[in-house]
Amino acid sequence: MAKEGWDDLAAWRDYRMGEHGDLWHRAIIDPTLLAVVGRVRGLRVLDLGCGNGYLTRRWAREGAVESVGVDLSDANLRFARRREMRRPSGARFVGQDAARLKAFRDGSFDLVVAHMSLMDIEDAKGTVREVGRVLADRGRFVFSINHPCFDIDLQSMWVVEGDRLENTVFRKVSGYREEKVVRVPWKISEKETAYTLSYHRPLPTYLRYLRAAGLAVVRMEEPSPEPEAIRKSPQAPFLLEIPLHLVVEAVPVPGRAGRRRRAGALRSRESRRSGRTPATGVRRSGSRGHRRGTGSARRGSRTGS
Repeated sequence: MAKEGWDDLAAWRDYRMGEHGDLWHRAIIDPTLLAVVGRVRGLRVLDLGCGNGYLTRRWAREGAVESVGVDLSDANLRFARRREMRRPSGARFVGQDAARLKAFRDGSFDLVVAHMSLMDIEDAKGTVREVGRVLADRGRFVFSINHPCFDIDLQSMWVVEGDRLENTVFRKVSGYREEKVVRVPWKISEKETAYTLSYHRPLPTYLRYLRAAGLAVVRMEEPSPEPEAIRKSPQAPFLLEIPLHLVVEAVPVPGRAGRRRRAGALRSRESRRSGRTPATGVRRSGSRGHRRGTGSARRGSRTGS
């Protein structure tokens, strides 16, 4: 039986992710992401593509003054809110399109995180633009994605040569330069396969989006598996050689604050001339600029390996 979309994956993913993430998250991707995010106490945090909200709640418990998870999947949000009701953390969850964060004003957040969701967003350019808008002038944007160089969904695979005592691991990749939409299969049971859409983009595309939003990359990390993953996942030892994920930190470029003030002053003058009251800047939030943001991991999460 085939299913389509993130709503159809929600129950399966909530069961796998729980409150600490599945094996692939907690022992491969999350440690690096959390190290880059660092301390959140006293910060206003936006979690784009929050899925069941396990990280949104974690940051609320760690002292974020505001921790908001957004997702476009109604089913994901139901699971997130259900978990929050059972064990309140102070996190809240909003359903919106990441490319149209209409619930949030300019400069609303000190930290915006998009954990394994940006590659599942059709309008990633619009999403990054909205991140730049809702991010405070001294804020940070941290996102994780499938490594565009080594994990191109159905056009990449492991190649292992050698014997049991000594293997050589290669990554076979094709189609890196081509931006494309991929229909991704997720085997959720022996009889059921769900499908979602993913969007492959080469690295320069992400950098162009960041630059257009007034953001500059200041840090880039490639997660490596922890001992638990190496013990339990047959793929994890290969990641010691070749990374399948990328964590990026970007910040507003110098001078953006002055441009914002000038733009705000100009809007105020124009409003006074016209006799209109200035807009409050109230916006909404999202999770994927397109479909559903679930913070989905790719390799390993589809099969449980």
